[in-house]
Amino acid sequence: MAETIEEGALVFVADGEDGIGSVRKVMADESTLVVYIENGGDFVIPRAAVRAVHSGKVILDLDKLSRPVLEAIGNARKSEYPH
Repeated sequence: MAETIEEGALVFVADGEDGIGSVRKVMADESTLVVYIENGGDFVIPRAAVRAVHSGKVILDLDKLSRPVLEAIGNARKSEYPH
């Protein structure tokens, strides 16, 4: 049985990696999510771009994300590693 995506779930690009943000909202029809990406803000992510959901985590499929989302993901941890 597939797990349901819940608001507040942490968002990752891969298991074992640091989180890049969290789910702010799941649209009523569950076709899209609003995801907050650290240092980037809120982005609308299609449900088709979610590779897996488990243990309160949402794992994204990078191949299915738009360029602005990928750029935000690339900047998500920069404040922690400024150099």
